Amino acid sequence: MGWKRRWPERQPRPKVRSLSSEEREQILDVFREGIQSSPVLSSLSIRVRVLRGRFYFDRVWQFPAKESEVEVIARATPLEDSEEDLLLEVEKRKGNWYQVVRGTAEEVSDEIASDTRGTFHGLGTLDASLRKAESLNRLEVKMLEDFRFVYASTGEGCTFHEAMFHFFGIPIDVIAEPRQWYVYHRKPQIIEVSKDRTRVLVQFTAHGMFGPFSGRCLYAIVDGKWGAFTIKPNQSGDIATAITWLKKREWREW
Repeated sequence: MGWKRRWPERQPRPKVRSLSSEEREQILDVFREGIQSSPVLSSLSIRVRVLRGRFYFDRVWQFPAKESEVEVIARATPLEDSEEDLLLEVEKRKGNWYQVVRGTAEEVSDEIASDTRGTFHGLGTLDASLRKAESLNRLEVKMLEDFRFVYASTGEGCTFHEAMFHFFGIPIDVIAEPRQWYVYHRKPQIIEVSKDRTRVLVQFTAHGMFGPFSGRCLYAIVDGKWGAFTIKPNQSGDIATAITWLKKREWREW
């Protein structure tokens, strides 16, 4: 008797529920309000659109003297077996979507804004703290030993993203880079800081089946603006080495 490998049966795709114009606009209003009320999503220029019965969330980059670039970060599908639920998905490979969560429009919106793993942006703790403060004003933060940060007024600890925003003054859209490393769920950790606070070397690490793997990114002010620059591994030992390498490449990242 021959041996055959039995592959698991493929689960059928959930059927899309047809929406009336009124239902579609109600869901769009929820998503748009969620974006506007989120400091992170609004700073990342997230927008939502409808295409063939699904809702797509796009991140838009604007470049001087160039056409804007658009990245689809998620889509939400109204489900035929529910009057309220939508299926939130992320595209793993082209045309291959996987489920993140199922819930109402409000729950889907909250899931995107509160993301801390990097599936959508990874800045969920910063989003929550800025909502709580009800302001985008930067607060006074102190740097302690081992690159630990606390709020000066309370002594409460800061997360990495809060420190990058409040202590260094880095814009939210720059903190959210390198996008691809966040997608791979790499965790950032500060390695070195320049005395004038204009250079921050950060290591992004993820743990896989064969152990940890990592890369380094230099956040730096260049021509008066903050930027994020991934560094070639053998040139990422410290800030001075990274800057020398970047200058030779006219500040083109790895």
